[in-house]
Amino acid sequence: MPLTDLPLDQLRAYRPEVRRPADLDAFWADTIAEARAAGAGTAPVTTPAETPVTALDVQDLTFPGFGGDPVRAWVSRPAGTADQDLPVVVEFLGYGGGRGLPGERVSWALAGFVHVVMDTRGQGSGWGSGGDTPDPHGSVPHVGGWMASGVDAPANHYYRRVFTDAVRLVEAVRTLPGVDVDRIALTGGSQGGGITLAAAALVEAHVGPLVAVLPDVAFLCDWEHGTAVAVGGPYLELATHLSVHRDDVDRVWDTVAYFDGVHFAERISAPALFSVALMDDVVPPRTTFAAYNALGSADREIAVYPYNGHEGGGFRHWERQVAFLRDRL
Repeated sequence: MPLTDLPLDQLRAYRPEVRRPADLDAFWADTIAEARAAGAGTAPVTTPAETPVTALDVQDLTFPGFGGDPVRAWVSRPAGTADQDLPVVVEFLGYGGGRGLPGERVSWALAGFVHVVMDTRGQGSGWGSGGDTPDPHGSVPHVGGWMASGVDAPANHYYRRVFTDAVRLVEAVRTLPGVDVDRIALTGGSQGGGITLAAAALVEAHVGPLVAVLPDVAFLCDWEHGTAVAVGGPYLELATHLSVHRDDVDRVWDTVAYFDGVHFAERISAPALFSVALMDDVVPPRTTFAAYNALGSADREIAVYPYNGHEGGGFRHWERQVAFLRDRL
């Protein structure tokens, strides 16, 4: 597999101009306030999950997300630690996947953390073991997938709902027993990495500080340039949409600017560990570097995997994430 983007020295210096909405912060402040109001009468609920896994205590969490809609998550922790306030890792998932089965994702909890996996609304049938959260909101006609869903206006875009769900999840997690609210980290790969960046910036602005941010081969950054150079993956949905809607180019890019990880990265102050793979044909490396190079964090690292594709560093990188997080707890 060949290198898919610029040489590494150029990637480290890559700082593109990304469309910047003048009302970005107000847009998100209003969105989060509306979601809080819509879910004000609904408390998060946990019930024991049915799973053959016995080394972990797994709970099924339902919490009010965007519009007060019920969103699902798994909460896992080492068995026998209910009386301890443990650090938390909240994880967001890659494109098309759902939260899967209880006990399916065990690594973070086995490493001693409370592990929370958010279901991504409307997804869960592309890979893995399925999801349990519908997206009840409609959209204008668009190419299959979610990149162009609601692309007619920022208020309608799919990722407005998903990013809001992520913030509301962190708020819900802070109310759960047995969690250390001062030691919450966010992570995710690909789409989950992009959600991590958005959630981190919005949580720091509207909820409270985070102990670390761990986006892995992060998608949803530098959307316009990513669509121009990607050779596979969901960015091509936008290219296909624009090949049909030829007169909508500026409207599309003006809309998705509200969801660009570069803008969120600028607003993050928590310690951050990124990863990037230089043979990634789904997330062009320049898009990850665009967010990393804009990052507001003083304490930051990026792991570069020169000969990997979209799988990135795999379990080796997870080990690095654990070490990075433990150093900052």
